[in-house]
Amino acid sequence: MDDTLDILKKALATLDEGFADLPAHAASVDIVALDAVLQEVAVRLQDNYPYFHPLYAGQMLKPPHPVARLAYMLALHVNPNNHALDGGRASSAMEKEAVAALAAMFGWTAFLGHLTSGGTMANLEALWVAGRLAPGKTVLASSQAHYTHARISAVLGLPFEAVPVDRFGHMDVAALEKRLERGDVGTVVATLGTTATGSVDPLPEILVLREKCEFRLHADAAYGGYFGLAENLGNNARTAFDCISAVDSLVIDPHKHGLQPYGCGCVLFADPSVGRFYKHDSPYTYFSSTELHLGEISLECSRAGAAAVALWATQRLLPLTRGGEFSGMLTQCRSAARSLYAKLAADPRFLVGLAPELDIVVWTVRPELRASARAIFEEAARRGLHLALAELPGAFFGLATPTVTCLRSVQMKPEHADPAWQEMLWALLSEATAAVMQHPPG
Repeated sequence: MDDTLDILKKALATLDEGFADLPAHAASVDIVALDAVLQEVAVRLQDNYPYFHPLYAGQMLKPPHPVARLAYMLALHVNPNNHALDGGRASSAMEKEAVAALAAMFGWTAFLGHLTSGGTMANLEALWVAGRLAPGKTVLASSQAHYTHARISAVLGLPFEAVPVDRFGHMDVAALEKRLERGDVGTVVATLGTTATGSVDPLPEILVLREKCEFRLHADAAYGGYFGLAENLGNNARTAFDCISAVDSLVIDPHKHGLQPYGCGCVLFADPSVGRFYKHDSPYTYFSSTELHLGEISLECSRAGAAAVALWATQRLLPLTRGGEFSGMLTQCRSAARSLYAKLAADPRFLVGLAPELDIVVWTVRPELRASARAIFEEAARRGLHLALAELPGAFFGLATPTVTCLRSVQMKPEHADPAWQEMLWALLSEATAAVMQHPPG
């Protein structure tokens, strides 16, 4: 930590040189009071799970890269606002460059896009544009898609329907086709990496249906988008990512696998002309430049320029290319998930169904053992291993019950591929399970 703070101090000195011609100015700060408050904050923040540690393997929480943290803190000394160039000239330029790199990762050179405060806002903008192009028409997404699509559709006044999934968590293409034949569908959302299981919808087949039924196709790749760079995807995921450039819009969350602090999402449109829907006039924010302001192509107004600076710096250090260091991290995460899945599948206490397509693993305890997933979740946490719980269709595990409570692990830290961490995680899980089985609920 000391080394990175020295780097920040050096960068701050360089930043100050750019404003050396200004009259001397120093803000008045009570250092003693400041120190006391920060110590109090540090103590309060101890009331958290250790999201940064490899033994936190539950929810989608990945620590920001040091370069992202430092660049964000550096930018805060200017505190730019990327709504208008007047509020963030350098950070706006860096946002455009960073977004262009994301678009290039998906095969787009002509596009419209910008950063958002997260995937929810990015998906809202994509469905807002879809609704402007097909007013009042239905939005379809799978029953395993993120709940935000139903909620956003309600906010936008668009009808929403969920399409069933198959036993692998993919949108059921036959069910989708049957619904499309009834008509009045404006948009289909394909999820490339569902939140619960990481399942990837069969995008090639959905693209074939678009040719027949003429709907707008949006890809929610908020979680899984970066995995197109991974070297070890299975066939379904690989073919989906290989044709993602054919969708009409997509979202990706750099604050998930992109190593960024919250919040940093991104929305991209294949057709730049959709920018016409954002057109507005402002009497006070656009004086200094005739160039495109990011505020002219986003629903959000004030946005943290520091988020753009952090993303730009991260992509500068870790380019979005296959075979590079960043790509290798994603490959490691998928390898870790496959390794955990193999251990679970070989253990007679557990029941697995869905093989991980990305880096999310789900499993449950065999019903006859009378050891609940929730009890194991709590016992594992007492031993320092933090997992998650999910309520999923029983069919995913070959069970006749409508739903089953299962354990879930997101293997999204590269350390999870390290054999030493794998063995520690497995030992803690196994011990927690054994402890629960010794004292099953009465």
